[in-house]
Amino acid sequence: MEYILASFVHLADPTVFMFLVAGVAVGLIIGSIPGLNDSITLAVLIPITFSMDPSYAFPLLVGIYCAACYGGSIPAILLRIPGTASSVITAMDGHEMSKKGQAGLALGISTTSSVFGGIVSSLILLFFAPILASYALRFGPPEYFALALMGLSTVAGMSKGKVVKSLLVCIFGLLIATVGISPLTGFSRFTFDSPNLFDGIPFIPMLIGLFGVTSVLELAESIHAHKRRVNRGENVELHIPKVGRILPSKAMMKRLLPTWCTSSAIGNIVGIIPGAGMLMAIYMAYDQASRRYKGKEKFGTGVPEGVAAPEAANNAVVASSMVPLLSLGVPGNSTSALFLGALLIQGLRPGPALFHDSPDIAYLIVASFLVANIIMAPMGIFLGKTLSRLIFKLPREILAAIISLLCLTGSYAIGNNVFDVWVAIAFGVVGYVFNKCGLPHSPLILAVVLGSMMERGLFQSLTLSHGSVMIFITRPISLVLLLGAALFILTPFIKAWFKRNKSTGLPSTDMA
Repeated sequence: MEYILASFVHLADPTVFMFLVAGVAVGLIIGSIPGLNDSITLAVLIPITFSMDPSYAFPLLVGIYCAACYGGSIPAILLRIPGTASSVITAMDGHEMSKKGQAGLALGISTTSSVFGGIVSSLILLFFAPILASYALRFGPPEYFALALMGLSTVAGMSKGKVVKSLLVCIFGLLIATVGISPLTGFSRFTFDSPNLFDGIPFIPMLIGLFGVTSVLELAESIHAHKRRVNRGENVELHIPKVGRILPSKAMMKRLLPTWCTSSAIGNIVGIIPGAGMLMAIYMAYDQASRRYKGKEKFGTGVPEGVAAPEAANNAVVASSMVPLLSLGVPGNSTSALFLGALLIQGLRPGPALFHDSPDIAYLIVASFLVANIIMAPMGIFLGKTLSRLIFKLPREILAAIISLLCLTGSYAIGNNVFDVWVAIAFGVVGYVFNKCGLPHSPLILAVVLGSMMERGLFQSLTLSHGSVMIFITRPISLVLLLGAALFILTPFIKAWFKRNKSTGLPSTDMA
């Protein structure tokens, strides 16, 4: 407690606090630009922090990490373009709310949900890091396979009457995940001898294409249809949605509180597991929220819980992913792995020795996560309102040109490779065709993310057990995860069966 209090006192220093505020501001701006994310920004800034004092460098990096995850929700809601991969699910209900004239409410829900999830995970990091990290070490290949399978099983819950289409898209995503060098044999698969495909199809350009380029194509189609109606002499007025109130009402917050708590818990659990990834937490939280929702609207049509669940989950992963890094020296995800590099550059050794040898820096990092999430609320609301006013005042032709420029520039900036631009364009066409055919995007993204993890976990487990599948059943954590996957898959079918029996049973009751 002595070091915790001292870290907050240190953050009260104006210079240190300004570095934290600057990090949050940079994270919000970077996150709102398609193609740029926290990992890219940290990778650029970490070498610069070599000459900085650790008390300035780490608040700056923490602010960027916390805010970038939320910043991606702003273009996701306003334009249906996820600024970061963590905003993929937010775009589904958030943009539908925007089209209903509830853009301000969607931005407010995104902000409050992100702040809630971030504060909860920061408190857990602050008080329970060593205890929780010990459980993360119990995950081996069987557990990772079962975890990936449970993540894929959420497709059944998210299909909402499109089970066959969702499964077909999921299979397509798993096929995409096989492109590249096999992690088991070392041989290339479906690369067509192109070095650009040795590491698989680039993920971020694929996301930019599926959402950003697709939105440009649909926007161009709507502009063309609008001009044709004008040429026919029809009186067509463009509807510009009003942003309105940003902060949700007390009644809305009370309604979203169960979703916030559940999604934050999921985000913290997944974040603590090294290598599980933020997207898995987001999909699981969205799936749970859709199962608990009792309203008349379907998820994906502008339901507030559809925005609250993924935003609370993704920011809950942020701080919790630092639990295994600071306590054990094991990074929770790719972004926290960059923090490992930052610590090593400063001559610090992550793990239990960090809290013993450099407790001032360790607890400063932990306290920075909590304060960064608090100051993110007013800054996020201000940025969201400013961007929304600008976006809705732009002519659609100019808006389409700006989105195209951001998408193509963002795709190229990731690897300084023109091939990534072609990937974005190709998946933009794929996303456009998907929308025309009524195929969902979410199973494709989830399958691409989890495919390699499931493949690696399966073959490593079978190698350890000499080909016996009993290894997945004899290990308690793996068994629990497999049972959870079975529950996720069977629940929609069980509900449909009960509903059908109930509806067929009513006439007989009336006859009696």
